Amino acid sequence: MPAGRLVLGTRRYSSWSLRGWLAVRLAGLDVEEVVLPLGAEGTPAIKAATPSGLVPYLEHRGARVWESLAIAEYCAEQKSGLWPADPAARAHARSIAAEMHAGFRALRQAMPMNLGRTFPGGGRTPEALADIARIEAIWREALAASGGPFLFGREFGLADAMFAPVVTRFLTWQPELAPASRAYVAAVRAHPLMETWYAAALAEPAAWLLDKYENPPGAVSR
Repeated sequence: MPAGRLVLGTRRYSSWSLRGWLAVRLAGLDVEEVVLPLGAEGTPAIKAATPSGLVPYLEHRGARVWESLAIAEYCAEQKSGLWPADPAARAHARSIAAEMHAGFRALRQAMPMNLGRTFPGGGRTPEALADIARIEAIWREALAASGGPFLFGREFGLADAMFAPVVTRFLTWQPELAPASRAYVAAVRAHPLMETWYAAALAEPAAWLLDKYENPPGAVSR
């Protein structure tokens, strides 16, 4: 019997759900996954199922955890190695994870997550491009220090989980990226957990599709 449950939103669109799910899977927690559609249809169910009315939400062995970064920290307490072992590197990883959690609003708005479409050339507002430049600088510094292929070395960790939805956005919207950033995007996309998430996202019911994500303003669909 599962030791709890993880409430998620539509995998195709929910960047925060992806972060929480990756953390839970990296920690190996045995939980039931409950996926509820975003949008008007699913909003009442999400509000009823979670303390904040938002996803993701984790229940595990009596603990109730919401917010992706809190879920990541809880998972790190359940399994060692999800943050870097070195204290300085661990502080760095937590700092960039927190920056991701709190910032980059322009990128989120201009280039929403959609795992089933591509909109090359779209969403390139000045503010979104400034966010991308900062993200590339974060990645460049971490990869140079760790040697890659992931932000803090050879293993996919919680910092990578926090930036994984950005990877999906870059694959969907295809902004111009430096070679090191493109290599990192490819490494994250190829990770088995990402393969699993993408497959599940693409298998979701057509009734869950939302026009605001399928036909976002200013996008050129291909």
